[in-house]
Amino acid sequence: MDRLTTLMDRFQLAVQAAAPGEANLAAVADGTGAPVRILYCTKAALEGLDPGTVMWSARVEWSGQSNPFLAALPPMVEYGIAGNPEAQGLVRLMQEETEGQHCGAQSVINRLGEVLMVRLLRNQIRKGATEPGLLAGLADPRLSRAIVAMHDHPGRLWTNADLAQEAGLSLSRFAELFAAEVGETPMGYLRRWRLILAHQDLVRGDRVEAVARRYAYASPEGFTRAFRKAYGVAPVSLRTAAA
Repeated sequence: MDRLTTLMDRFQLAVQAAAPGEANLAAVADGTGAPVRILYCTKAALEGLDPGTVMWSARVEWSGQSNPFLAALPPMVEYGIAGNPEAQGLVRLMQEETEGQHCGAQSVINRLGEVLMVRLLRNQIRKGATEPGLLAGLADPRLSRAIVAMHDHPGRLWTNADLAQEAGLSLSRFAELFAAEVGETPMGYLRRWRLILAHQDLVRGDRVEAVARRYAYASPEGFTRAFRKAYGVAPVSLRTAAA
């Protein structure tokens, strides 16, 4: 079970070197110059860091709208790497590429930055969350199986009973735990996830009828009503703009 790959595929990121005042990702060193922390600010730019401790800083931008995992992260994510030689190696490589301005440096920074972000997000899932949301759901080994099933197969005609079986829980316990940890019902989350994916597909230029079928809507009309309620516009208008 992979809790991140589908999210990373659907919401791809780009990492570009940036000044600390414009950055939302930074590597921080200790007094000896060894990298000890990665800081990622999900709401704005990093502020107030001691310039003498910042090894490098970058700006992370995500594609797509309404990334549910990004919305579930705390305003500041801290990833301690003092005892992690692999992550420290990534940081030093990114520092070398940032400072050296070698040919193709931006491509290297982007790819290394994606690896580092996956490690940071993986670590955050292990830590869990104190507030209800997707992060808390993915941190629960039972709920995460149901959530990943919805992420990976959004067009399946899921029922609450199906998802409870994925989680290995009784129907009543699954519904209760999902609402408490994720903050909405399983069907509510599934509908929202389908509409997020549908929005991406329409912006890409896919036909409304095909998108409606892809995400298990009984008719294009029903899909249009749900989409308009969620986004305030008709799906055909997004496809027309894309065309």
